[in-house]
Amino acid sequence: MGGVFIYWDNSTIFVEAQRIAGNQKEHPDARYRVRINFDNMLRLAHADRPLRKAMVAGSVPPELRQLWNRMENRGIEVRLFNRIRSDLGEQEIPDRLLQLQMLEDAMDFDPGIVVLMTGDGAGYLEGAGFHSTLERMRRRGWRVEVLSWAHSCNYRMREWAEANGVFAALDDFYDSITFLEPSGPGHRLAPSRDSTPLDLSRRARA
Repeated sequence: MGGVFIYWDNSTIFVEAQRIAGNQKEHPDARYRVRINFDNMLRLAHADRPLRKAMVAGSVPPELRQLWNRMENRGIEVRLFNRIRSDLGEQEIPDRLLQLQMLEDAMDFDPGIVVLMTGDGAGYLEGAGFHSTLERMRRRGWRVEVLSWAHSCNYRMREWAEANGVFAALDDFYDSITFLEPSGPGHRLAPSRDSTPLDLSRRARA
């Protein structure tokens, strides 16, 4: 049995969404109010195909605990890390966790569709990182899809994904996978923005 296996690097996705929000023609403080629509993001990843497994990793403020609890109740494995200094670096810890889980699943399950959601493709020349992990999975018969912001994805990984599977730019779905919270008390009044309906007809599939 195949199905879709999702590995989601939330920290990179959110930080780069903030960068894009700051460049959009929205309110000047949009980068501080942009949020990820997790339901639409998850649906964009599995694209209405059978979901076999999903793991989300990242450094997340504790005020979002209720959101993560809701995702866990839907069967999504959530691994959160405190934002503390370490010899590995803040982002390298969740990256390595996701890579290890991808390799374990490649051995434990029949090949399916691996969907990697990240902006990080570093480490390829050293035989490490997400890129090399995806190559190993593909050699075992997995179909590969990479979802990332166009400006932040490592260009080698993007070119490889386009040639050997699917690369889907999150930028094309920005209005559907993000929303803006209203301005907080004591700040200049700024309107909120809801997410638009997600159009999966534009979502390429492996």
